[in-house]
Amino acid sequence: MVNRLAAAQSAVAIRRWGLSAIVTLAAMVALTVLAAEAAAGQPHRAPTEATAPREAGEPIMAIVSIKTQQVTFYDADGWILRAPVSTGTTGRETPAGIFAVIEKDKDHHSTLYDDAWMPNMQRITWNGIALHGGPLPGYAASHGCVRMPYDFAEKLFDKTWIGMRVIISPNDAVPVEFSHKALFVPNAEAVAAAPARAETLAREAAEAVKTADETKKAAATAARDSASLTASLRKLEWLKPRADAELAFADKALAAAKTDQAKARAEEAKQKAAAKAAELGTQLDAARADTKPKLDAAAAAKDAAKAAETKKADAAKAANEAKLALEPVSVYISRATQKLYVRRNTHKPWSDGGEVFDSSIEVPVTIRNPDKPIGTHVFTAMARSDAGLRWTAVTIDNGDDAKDALDRITIPQDVVDRIAPTAGPRSSIIVSDEPLSRETNYRTEFVAVLNNQPQGGFITRRPTIEVPVASANGWGDNGWGGNNGFGFFFQPNPDQQAGNTRRRGGQYYYPPQQGWWR
Repeated sequence: MVNRLAAAQSAVAIRRWGLSAIVTLAAMVALTVLAAEAAAGQPHRAPTEATAPREAGEPIMAIVSIKTQQVTFYDADGWILRAPVSTGTTGRETPAGIFAVIEKDKDHHSTLYDDAWMPNMQRITWNGIALHGGPLPGYAASHGCVRMPYDFAEKLFDKTWIGMRVIISPNDAVPVEFSHKALFVPNAEAVAAAPARAETLAREAAEAVKTADETKKAAATAARDSASLTASLRKLEWLKPRADAELAFADKALAAAKTDQAKARAEEAKQKAAAKAAELGTQLDAARADTKPKLDAAAAAKDAAKAAETKKADAAKAANEAKLALEPVSVYISRATQKLYVRRNTHKPWSDGGEVFDSSIEVPVTIRNPDKPIGTHVFTAMARSDAGLRWTAVTIDNGDDAKDALDRITIPQDVVDRIAPTAGPRSSIIVSDEPLSRETNYRTEFVAVLNNQPQGGFITRRPTIEVPVASANGWGDNGWGGNNGFGFFFQPNPDQQAGNTRRRGGQYYYPPQQGWWR
């Protein structure tokens, strides 16, 4: 009907006003048709930039909606900034999932796309997915990144921080206030004591390093001294039997002498041999008497150095754990792997960019009905409260609702005891059906993608190679931070994930294997 009416109007217009009216009427027809089509479907209002009408705090998370092409940033009290975005086009889709800012570059140029300018870039994977300023045509048009308005990206750049959560949702998602007995409840006394404890343990660790260095030097000196004495003793032990043999030979020569002249020479030789043997005997006795205490001292110094090294390692481990206790803790629970993972930012820069994340905890977790989907939920501690922490929940994938998801999980008590007392704002618990992506590595927070959503802009990129991952020992000898403070080893990039039969884009986190310690 719309088309017939438009055609009739066009015919009248041509007769009355001539050819010049065609352009105007054609535009009217197009607008009429588009309006009719929109009325028949769901009208869509293009997102616009907006700032909350209040003083904003530090951003805690960003949520990108692929459906509405919008990004919203939240602080402890709600949304603070919104802007339109342009995500990945068909075949190069931006992956939906859980990410975090891992690197920031004010003036970034792409190494993948002809040196393309990506100002105010905030990377969320090392294989090339990022938020950055770029052109916004009003629809998905990127190669997998999330483009934001240029001025918005510039204004935002200095407000965010390494480790800030970035959630990319296939649909609209918002954080809602949430409470549950499984969420961490900090201990006020532990929180108050944590800074002083970290300072004390850091000082003790420094002193342990100094002591270990001193005992190591003392042990080396004692070892050199004892080695010199041992060499002298061995030489004397070699010379003394030979002097005794010479004396015995001289004695036999004297007994065999027939003439007075021969007897005189033999007697002289015997006296010389006897004097030599006696002198070497005296030296040998003195060397033995002197060497034993020096050897004992060297052994004691070696034991002391070994004990000092052990104390140094223990002190470093304790100091590292106390320092990490001051940082927001991030926990990931995967139904796919039946494991719980823990990460914290060490804030130690890596030479190739970004910061190193501690990831030495990886333990089994109990999930009731493990074959039933649980969904993907992000629980975030937004601020402190009278009860401990105020939490929100964001759900981005089908499965249980947030409460039912947590009801199905039993977190190991030793993990709770270690983490909960000092848990603070920005701490999080992520529950998902998904395994960790293989893009989760030593310079990332958790990376997980929804494999029931298109992710062309992710799986077509070259995966990060030689991914250092967490120690498999849990609380073992490497403990919270491993012998080197991180607990990582390098692992090659195999073609498929061991122990997981589902092939979903080849973007799995590969579980640690023994024997590859860095």
